[in-house]
Amino acid sequence: MANPKRRHSKQRGRLRRTFYKIKTRNLSKCPQCEKPKLPHRICPFCGYYKGEACVTILSKEEKKREREDKKKTS
Repeated sequence: MANPKRRHSKQRGRLRRTFYKIKTRNLSKCPQCEKPKLPHRICPFCGYYKGEACVTILSKEEKKREREDKKKTS
């Protein structure tokens, strides 16, 4: 593999690293619940996409009950 003939300066290395930053996500509002969500995806809070219910979102208590019911049946 080739090796550099001369050392790169600190400024040159830092200039190269200026593009290594986190990009902010473009969030849009859910028309159903008005909470921020990623565009073209189902809302993680209400489960709607383009005005239609796609997924049923359960609360923490409901999830806990379902897990307990599964443990009892198995």
